[in-house]
Amino acid sequence: MILLAFNVAGFIGRFHPVLVHMPVGILMLAALFIALSVYDRFKSLKVAITISLVTGMVSAVASCVTGFLLSKTDSYESTLLFKHQWYAIAVAIVSAIVLYLHLKNRETRWGAGLMVLLVMITGHLGGSITHGSDFLTKAFSSGGGGSDPFGKPIPNVQETVAYTAIIKPILDSKCLSCHGPNKQKGRLRLDDPSFILKGGEDGAAVIAGKPLESALMKRILLSRENKDHMPPPEKPQLTKQDIDLLNWWISTGANFDRKVKELEQSDKIKSILKSLESEKAVEEIPLSDVPEQPVEKGSEEAIQKLKERGIAVVPIAQNSNYLSANFVAVEGFNPKDLQLLEPVKKQLIWLKLGNMAVTDDALESLGKLSNLRMLHLQKTKITDQGLPQLIKIQELKFMNLGGTNVSAKGVEQLKGLKNLRQLYLYQTSISAEELNNLKKLFPKVEIEAGGYQVPALDGDTTVLKGPITK
Repeated sequence: MILLAFNVAGFIGRFHPVLVHMPVGILMLAALFIALSVYDRFKSLKVAITISLVTGMVSAVASCVTGFLLSKTDSYESTLLFKHQWYAIAVAIVSAIVLYLHLKNRETRWGAGLMVLLVMITGHLGGSITHGSDFLTKAFSSGGGGSDPFGKPIPNVQETVAYTAIIKPILDSKCLSCHGPNKQKGRLRLDDPSFILKGGEDGAAVIAGKPLESALMKRILLSRENKDHMPPPEKPQLTKQDIDLLNWWISTGANFDRKVKELEQSDKIKSILKSLESEKAVEEIPLSDVPEQPVEKGSEEAIQKLKERGIAVVPIAQNSNYLSANFVAVEGFNPKDLQLLEPVKKQLIWLKLGNMAVTDDALESLGKLSNLRMLHLQKTKITDQGLPQLIKIQELKFMNLGGTNVSAKGVEQLKGLKNLRQLYLYQTSISAEELNNLKKLFPKVEIEAGGYQVPALDGDTTVLKGPITK
């Protein structure tokens, strides 16, 4: 019977988010009516004031009751919760006093002003419980741009502490809204190693060496339709890369102090870790290849979809909206994956598709990315047949076709790329003689074929560097 009563109370408490906005809007409207009623032309608002105050007061009381019941279902930060509860009660009491004064035809403006102030403070405290105590100032701390869809780059990732540099940022961005210092669903906190080890109602959040027995991974791996899935469907979801990294960290002992290089790494994890070194995007791309004309910020929704697919999307430089996309951690490449890039084609100037199962059929979508400057297609399955699609990318300056089945005849079709300056053709079937012919055909392009012994031609100049040994 006690358990049933607790469940009923919990059910009623969950109506709090539905009811809590009513007193906010209605009491604010009542205060506006009170302010306007001092003018003769708005005297007729008296009836509306009465209705607004009665409705607002009743909904405020209902919000207090449901809020109290909801607070018993999960753990919340006690100081914030205490303040929020008592300010909410103050709103209900003051609204009742203002209603009484209004019905007695007494001065209500000062009471209405106090009511508005209390509603604002209560709303702020409620927002702090739900979104974190710093949710108002986050926009300023991130440079005014709001949430960062890219995540921070990790230069020299092997030298970093795995938990601090890789795991904690995942938990912070995807888990702390429900399992942080202000709110702990299932009495689970994930913002500190001691709390992670302590676990919650479902037991240990993490069991070292046993990811599939860890409550954290169990919840994450449930289908999104399952009510126990983490994060909730309406929250930002973990990407496949996030899940792979969490699984790797737990499998290797869930250690909070060891460096990445000290943990065992499969080839797949090595590739993912390498993709996190997004500082390379800043170091490798020549500044001359970054468009001088600024571009608006790319769609955060589109970037989130790319990240969910495992595509690493990062800005090519600090304070720049131009992007680099890397498919290194994507499994089971599908030509439709390239369509995910179209919403950010204005911002995308560097694309890495090396070692992916990219075929000629996929190049049609690739041709729509008209702002690309750098394109990596090494060790893909493209042939001469698909190369004409790349002519559409007129801004292209660098292309890597190494390890593909392209021929010299196919490469000749790229002559229409007027801005092309570097072309890599190593490990192709192109002969030394064909390479020399291509260099004549593309006089402004630096063609690198690696490993060829190109015979000297008449007129070539030989330059000797370094000491000559006898």
